[in-house]
Amino acid sequence: MAIIKPFKALRPERNVAHLVATPPYDVLSREEAFELAEGNPISFLRVTRSEIELPSNVNPYSQEVYDLAKKNLEKIIEKAPMVQDQSDKFYLYQLVMGEQSQIGIAATFAVDDYDNNVILKHEKTRKEKEDDRTNHILTTSAQTGPVFLTYRDFKTVNEIVEKIIMEVAPIYDFIAKDGVMHRIWIVPDNYNEMIINEIKKVDKIYIADGHHRAASASRVRAIKREQNPNHTGNEEYNFFLAVLFPASQLKILPYNRIVFSLNGMSEEQFLEKIKTNFDVAQVDFSSPKQKRQICMYLNKKWYLLTPNANVKEGKSYGDNLDVSILQNYLLNPILGIEDPRTSKNIDFVGGIRGTKELEKLVDSGKAAVAFSMFPVTIEDLMNISDAGEIMPPKSTWFEPKLRDGLLIHLI
Repeated sequence: MAIIKPFKALRPERNVAHLVATPPYDVLSREEAFELAEGNPISFLRVTRSEIELPSNVNPYSQEVYDLAKKNLEKIIEKAPMVQDQSDKFYLYQLVMGEQSQIGIAATFAVDDYDNNVILKHEKTRKEKEDDRTNHILTTSAQTGPVFLTYRDFKTVNEIVEKIIMEVAPIYDFIAKDGVMHRIWIVPDNYNEMIINEIKKVDKIYIADGHHRAASASRVRAIKREQNPNHTGNEEYNFFLAVLFPASQLKILPYNRIVFSLNGMSEEQFLEKIKTNFDVAQVDFSSPKQKRQICMYLNKKWYLLTPNANVKEGKSYGDNLDVSILQNYLLNPILGIEDPRTSKNIDFVGGIRGTKELEKLVDSGKAAVAFSMFPVTIEDLMNISDAGEIMPPKSTWFEPKLRDGLLIHLI
């Protein structure tokens, strides 16, 4: 049984929402964040990536950065301005990118459900990134960006959402610079109990994106509980900000890989070694057509890699994902990348950037080889989570992405 709770969102005034709202803090480099925020004093990147206002030699994980985030949040609240709703509300959040449209319920969710695996994970988190968001939340006393959740659709919930968007006008309706449309509605109070009761029927919720935000909310709750001798379990720090989308509306893009060196091999030696576990054919396309295919870009040529008989059926669901096959039969044994979370020889490129980005990185000499993946499915994600398994890092890229700064949960 899942717990969902309305909350008093801190949010920008309607006419400045598009100026405040920014992409998630973790999809931008420091340089990209600086460029996006330049000339905009109310850009929310000044809160989520406050290091852009400090010298480049300042450690982005220093307390100075978190103190500045708190100060900048207070500034934006005043300058934008931002307001806080006076009573607990649910919100609807719609994202439209081309023909892709999804609409979810923005609310707070129980940290207990995260800790007790009612809300399921599919990724391991990294301590450094957990520490970062934990310190950010503790210093600002705010969850500044939502976790992206999904669940197997309930027809009744979809019907409630459809009624609401027909009944009331959105408070925000704008198209961001990347072409994605963002709409948010405040849910009328008379729907609150219906939503709470319907979500109670959901036995499993899945984190689609935002594992570090969720893990950090859990750590913050543990710290706050320890510090509060009068802890009841009802305090706002017992809940975390998220948007819950029905799985049928979501789209996962591939998460592609680039590798910086061929581990001391020539291109000819590398190609020969690959043939141990893969059939290799030069092709005139750059994206796999189906599962169990990987496209590889090397020296201005695209190749199709198809696992051969040496690639055995995995013992677990996750072992049979294409990203796992690539890792276990090529990246690790041939290129020496034992742990892609820590190896300096690999990086990841979100599918939204397209395969032209892979070609650019290899052609420029920044990377030696690139791999274009077939996207993992929502069903894959849920099956792996149900089995208690963990996907390889950087397996899924969800698009479009929620914006930071539109709905903030104060704790």
